[in-house]
Amino acid sequence: METIKEIGGGVCAPKGFRAGGIYCGIKASSKKRDLALIYSEKPCVAKAMFTTNRVQSACVHISREHIAKGTLHGIIANSGNANACTGEAGLKAARRMAELAADLFALNPSHIAVASTGVIGVPLPISAIESSIEALGSSLHDGEAGHSAAYEAIMTTDTRKKEGAVEFDINGKTVRLGVMLKGAGMIHPNMATMLCFITSDAAITPDALDASLRATVKRTLNCVTVDGDTSTNDMVILMANGEAGNEAINVDSASYNIFTAALEKLCVKLSRALARDGEGATKLLSISVSGAKDDDAALMLAKSVAGSSLVKAAFFGADANWGRILCAMGYSGADFDPMQVDVIFASEGEEIKVCSKGASIEFSEDDAKRIISREEVDVIIKAGEGSGTGRAWGCDLTLDYVKINGSYRS
Repeated sequence: METIKEIGGGVCAPKGFRAGGIYCGIKASSKKRDLALIYSEKPCVAKAMFTTNRVQSACVHISREHIAKGTLHGIIANSGNANACTGEAGLKAARRMAELAADLFALNPSHIAVASTGVIGVPLPISAIESSIEALGSSLHDGEAGHSAAYEAIMTTDTRKKEGAVEFDINGKTVRLGVMLKGAGMIHPNMATMLCFITSDAAITPDALDASLRATVKRTLNCVTVDGDTSTNDMVILMANGEAGNEAINVDSASYNIFTAALEKLCVKLSRALARDGEGATKLLSISVSGAKDDDAALMLAKSVAGSSLVKAAFFGADANWGRILCAMGYSGADFDPMQVDVIFASEGEEIKVCSKGASIEFSEDDAKRIISREEVDVIIKAGEGSGTGRAWGCDLTLDYVKINGSYRS
């Protein structure tokens, strides 16, 4: 396997990308940066995945239209307002955002994607963006400075950064991938979940980019759940401008596997960080399933356990209530034999089996409590004798989650 090296710079690590972020006053109660721009002077092959919620933000509708045309130069994004459930006025505002960003570079608005995050059902104050667009354009920088300013501008209740970049070799050319991701609440996988912007300087065909993104999302970002709520604004956008100068990657090439492995490495890191930063969370839960009928069944089982409110509450209280895990497996829709299931809790090199062949066994409650009281806990599920494996990430359900979301509009 080719070496995949972690580097700095985020979305500005790949050649040809700049980014920036400013404060423009979208949400009166906040004074942090709230408007971001990611830009490549060279046109990018672009692919995306969007929320499957039937209620979708205006930015999802407009970005879907623009990305369907196959080429992007950039993304303009705001925090503080989701521009969702805002009717025709919301669609007009989203289109205007794309126009404003496009005008900075004399582009067709269809070459700009739009993203928003924040409160649902409140009109987007587009005048604040109009009066600040020149400042946004002037804020563009390459390197860490540009990435960091843009990243701050898309954060809402996030308390931890979810970012990264890697470089790797394809046929003698250094290729890079960079990413920024925001999300802490209203996180549940039905495509990708949250806002995720990925840049690359790889030369790659549209079919290969799409295949790589979909395969990676299925195994990573689509396996994260915080609270069971699929957002109205979820999107992941991947842009590649070809500046690395490699021979174009296609689906049947060895370089496709290298590119996809690098993308998956980044997205595993982000998935874990996303789950760990769940609103109010105190624990990261990593659910791994082996021995399932096939990989799809294993994913269904892992995601069902990670999403169970009762499982999440048990881990908040450090209660080794393994019966809730089997219960969640049972309503997952996956085919498995409950009489073949083993459950093990593990953390920091210690592990304890709490269930064998679907039934209770003797174990030390004190040892189990110590293990599952830690910040990162692995739930290891052996579902039978099949070859299927899968993993999902979640967090515990805490009192602070209710407090945060009981006053989100204020």
